[in-house]
Amino acid sequence: MRNDEGGTMVMEQQTGLHSRPNMGTLFQQSEPPSFSDDDDFHNRKSNASLSSPRYSTTTSGDGEVSPYMMSPWNSQPSSWHLQHHQPYPSENDFGQDGLIGSIVKEEGHIYSLAASGDMLYTGTDSKNIRVWKNLKEFSGFKAKSGLVKAIIILGDRVFTGHQDGKIRAWKASPTNPTVYKKFGSFPAIGHVIKSSVKPKNYVEVRRKCSVLRIKHFDAVSCLSLNEEQGLLYSGSWDKTLKVWRISDFKCMESIDGAHDDAINSVLDGFSGLVFTGSADGTVKSWYRELQEKGTKHSMVQQLLKQENAVTALAVSRESDTLYCGSSDGLVNFWEHTNRGLAHGGVLRGHKVAVLCMATAGKLVFSGSADKSICVWRREEGGIHACLSVLTGHTGPLKCLAVEEDHQMSTETNRKWIVYSGSLDKSVKVWRVSEHAPTMNEIKETYHIH
Repeated sequence: MRNDEGGTMVMEQQTGLHSRPNMGTLFQQSEPPSFSDDDDFHNRKSNASLSSPRYSTTTSGDGEVSPYMMSPWNSQPSSWHLQHHQPYPSENDFGQDGLIGSIVKEEGHIYSLAASGDMLYTGTDSKNIRVWKNLKEFSGFKAKSGLVKAIIILGDRVFTGHQDGKIRAWKASPTNPTVYKKFGSFPAIGHVIKSSVKPKNYVEVRRKCSVLRIKHFDAVSCLSLNEEQGLLYSGSWDKTLKVWRISDFKCMESIDGAHDDAINSVLDGFSGLVFTGSADGTVKSWYRELQEKGTKHSMVQQLLKQENAVTALAVSRESDTLYCGSSDGLVNFWEHTNRGLAHGGVLRGHKVAVLCMATAGKLVFSGSADKSICVWRREEGGIHACLSVLTGHTGPLKCLAVEEDHQMSTETNRKWIVYSGSLDKSVKVWRVSEHAPTMNEIKETYHIH
């Protein structure tokens, strides 16, 4: 269905999409997958779960019952309509949870998204950034080149990371909020000119090929913001972590060789820590020091070293917990202690790669190449219970964003709006209750064995 302004297809399920030839091992499933991803992740064997002190209660001891099979939302939603689910017998409050809408736009796979209030920003491999308001197309703008791999929102400003190694800054017109214009890029052209004069500002990336240290020379895969300090972090396939000052687009610091392979995720965390995850199978913790002329980040912990690529990170600031998704489908997590971060356990809800993660309140969301989203709730003592598995996408999940549903939330039960972007070219919108029944409670209620 198209709205009156044209071009926007809302509540429509996309079918008949074409597959790409170079799927890669991340998306291996029991049957040939329908979608591919251009990301150069490496398929490695993981030993992270072998030393875990405890693990999620989401699967049965014999391993025969998965969260997916017990999910109350394990069904294909009907096309064209908002979908509401019948209330649970014990709690009518959960009757409005589940899939509440979809956005389909025939222009490319969804690689990135960000939400702010009633606004949603989506990035695709068509170089377009679309702006949606209340699930209707509101505006859009386009970069000259580069698939949109990351989006960050700061007030009326939008920062985007691209496949061409550039970070662009956009701003809505004060007179017409539907018009977005680029007002800068990282690094600023003046800083590029100034740095290019001195040979010491160049770094050799391959034989007889040098580039400016303050510029990324490969895809910008991830962005993270520290609003308090006015800093933007960028991770890249060029293996570097860069720190930018937002006010003047200046590169404050470049950590060359932060990892031995592509950086897939960067997060500004808690207690002055910044976290990075890489295709080299490691997760690293960096401590930020503010200096007179810039910043200094020092690695304080290597939290994980495994053969499988690290594909996604998420931080819960309510519990000071770091979550890490990998190409083997596992989610490791670490808890903040007086002695640093300690490994807390492993969540097992997917059998193939976890490609995106998000947190909200007590909830943790993991999106996977298996086309589903596992919803976990952190309980007392660091135990995590799987509340549900959200299904309906027909391609791997690539990105997630979460906003609180202030209209539906109560003092005793916060509700969250979850946006999921997929390689099936759609964005789906879900409502999730923080105090919904766990999978085990659903199993007991409906006598599932």
